[in-house]
Amino acid sequence: MEQRYILAIDQGTSSTKSIIFDPEGNVIARGQVELNTYFKDRGFVEQEPLAIYDNMLSSIGLCLKEFQGNGGDLGQIVCAGISNQRETFVVWDELGEPLYNAVVWQCKRSISICDRLISEGLKERIKEITGLIIDPYFSATKLIWLYEHEKVVRDAIDQGRAYFGTVDTWLLFKLSGGKQYLTDHTNASRTMFLNLRALEWDRPLLKRFGLGNLNLPKLQPSSSDFGGSNFDGLFDREIPIQSMIGDSHAAAFGEGCFEKGQAKATLGTGCSIMMNAGEQLPKSNEGIVNTICWSTSSRVDYAMEGVIVSCGSTIEWIKRELGAFNDIKQTQDMALSVADNNGVYIIPAFSGLGAPYWDMSRRAEIRGLTFDSNKNHIVRAGLESIAYQIKDVIDTMKSVGDLDLKEIIVNGGIVSNEFVVRFLTDLLSRPLSFGIVDASGLGAAYLAGLQAGIFRSVEDIKRQLKPKTMLALSSYSSNVQKNHQQWLSYLNYPASVK
Repeated sequence: MEQRYILAIDQGTSSTKSIIFDPEGNVIARGQVELNTYFKDRGFVEQEPLAIYDNMLSSIGLCLKEFQGNGGDLGQIVCAGISNQRETFVVWDELGEPLYNAVVWQCKRSISICDRLISEGLKERIKEITGLIIDPYFSATKLIWLYEHEKVVRDAIDQGRAYFGTVDTWLLFKLSGGKQYLTDHTNASRTMFLNLRALEWDRPLLKRFGLGNLNLPKLQPSSSDFGGSNFDGLFDREIPIQSMIGDSHAAAFGEGCFEKGQAKATLGTGCSIMMNAGEQLPKSNEGIVNTICWSTSSRVDYAMEGVIVSCGSTIEWIKRELGAFNDIKQTQDMALSVADNNGVYIIPAFSGLGAPYWDMSRRAEIRGLTFDSNKNHIVRAGLESIAYQIKDVIDTMKSVGDLDLKEIIVNGGIVSNEFVVRFLTDLLSRPLSFGIVDASGLGAAYLAGLQAGIFRSVEDIKRQLKPKTMLALSSYSSNVQKNHQQWLSYLNYPASVK
């Protein structure tokens, strides 16, 4: 049988990666292009919609060039899948012209909107309907802000000419020349517009937000037919796009989180800890959101998720603003060069605190500095803050009571830092499984291959997953639990997570 390949597009916050996989999950070729983000005053974070699209095409072009350079035949690429940064959204008009820049998930412009919705008594209603916390992290409140502050957006919405989409929908719309206006369940579940039980847009809630005339994309399973594209001429034929899925959800699927209780933690710019909750919507919890894990034509799996806003971004801040090191790879040795953190702690609330604390008004702090503190202690404190936040999310998930945590798989760029993963292992008092580098891309590829018939079922994919490396307990630091208690005291966080 002729070899078949899958093109996976992983459109992230800081770059787009395009990867060609074979059916065994092996990487055959890749291309990656950095994406510019505008960090503006007042916590505004934006990207240019057309730049996101061009960035994606550039990464695909590099990937195909490598593929062909190694003797690959473009005719053997049978389908494509897209994973994407999730809550970031674009609003465009009936001509396909953006009405405003893409508003990025990190943007905090809508804190006052969130405070207003909470004061109006909508907190429980929104959690019950959407599974989400009222927070700027999710798309809805930032769109409300645009509606109230940008006349061109308000007029278009009121006149029924405004088309809303997360990044997956925007890319598909552009790739199809405006023919396809679709999204999947996972991306929809991050907008604060989706009724999580009915898997439909909640029109009464949209009307309550003042967005009743907003156009929203048709909903489909993550693994389904999203049309086709020649990718602006990069192919001489249309390639079927057979999956779309939010990047964190794609990583869960790529890591094989197919069963209730399997969890993955992706340590990147931020961090997403996602636990498969099975085919029933899990209990609600103040600090954790409910969401769709992934979906196919025959199955929808729910998930519990803890979203940590600052993970690798904390270390980047220490590098950029304090000049403590030149290369992030140095941080492992720096942390190990000191016996402990010397009482230094970082509260990484650079964009507020996400799960399970959800305090968007909190500011970042460095606590416990003395004259015998040095840059190594600060770096170590930054790395430790990553592990503390993951610990608090996992503990909150377990406190819900009806989910048995079977496995934790860690992936993402920070996982290459041995100090972090060993510190986390000791803090959680349980072994961890190492995930794969390209989990989001692989998840999108598997789901596309499932729709294309390359795989017969989820069980078929499960059988071919490669064994994971386990990281056992190490007694790496005898003070981890004590230090965690000190961290919680600086947070002034309720004792329920202790």
